[in-house]
Amino acid sequence: MSPPARVPPRKGTRPGRRAGPRGFHPAQTPARTQRGWRRKPEATKHVEAVAEGGPATRSRHPAAERRRFGPRFTITGRATRPDRDPEVTSKLQKRLAEAGLGSRRAMEELIQAGQVSVNGLVARVGARVGPGDRIIVAGEPLSDKRIRRTAREPRIVLYHKPEGEIVSRRDPEGRASVFDRVPVVQRGRWLAVGRRGFNTCGLLLFTDSGELANRLTHPRYQQAREYAVRIVGELTPEQVRSLRSGVELEDGQAHFDLLEAQGGEGTNRWYRVRVHEGRNRLVRRMFAAVGMTVSRLMRTRFGPFE
Repeated sequence: MSPPARVPPRKGTRPGRRAGPRGFHPAQTPARTQRGWRRKPEATKHVEAVAEGGPATRSRHPAAERRRFGPRFTITGRATRPDRDPEVTSKLQKRLAEAGLGSRRAMEELIQAGQVSVNGLVARVGARVGPGDRIIVAGEPLSDKRIRRTAREPRIVLYHKPEGEIVSRRDPEGRASVFDRVPVVQRGRWLAVGRRGFNTCGLLLFTDSGELANRLTHPRYQQAREYAVRIVGELTPEQVRSLRSGVELEDGQAHFDLLEAQGGEGTNRWYRVRVHEGRNRLVRRMFAAVGMTVSRLMRTRFGPFE
């Protein structure tokens, strides 16, 4: 008896494998012909291999990325690594501020300008860095030794700013600067907390901690600020109620948390006021909104410092 004739496999299949639609094996079938297959939004997202120092790649399918990069990468548009635990790492702008290079806002602007790199790659705002990452700021490396030194308590200087001094390190007109008065620091630099105008006086804080400067000035912390204000004339009861309940300014409504009369001589009257905002010329503009002119303004408290 002769053996049965051998039936050739269908086109596009291998011996011993079940054929898929149109005679192709499922692994070889084009995506548009597979039954029940739907393109997922995450399948076209970029997987950024920043942690490995490689360029971003585009995935055809989530399974392809898992085969290429392994389980430690996720298909959520961002690479993850065990040493990128939020409890171990911190945001780049926070790390630079803690190193005494400036406030967080200033560090964000520096990062956006492309002056900061991490492990040889240009950094972005919000990137997380760990203890082993190499950070380069404006061409100079930020050593771990410098970062560890900032773990100690920050230094603070309380300065009574007189009228006629600017809160800036450089002035084309050559006017006196408050930074000429503070002592020289061996590491980092002094950060002015709560700017004061040229014609204003009162409490001004200096610190070498960017983290502390951020907690004192960021609007979400709402640190109290108190002022001694001298105006020309005396407030009426209606004006007092308006300033306490709120007056409308060009950048939104504002009110005094505290408004107390402190006496005065002649046509001048002193008032003690308190606000929880740091908007530009806020106190002067609030009094101007009720028709009064501020002739002198002195800050007496900023947050917990008096």
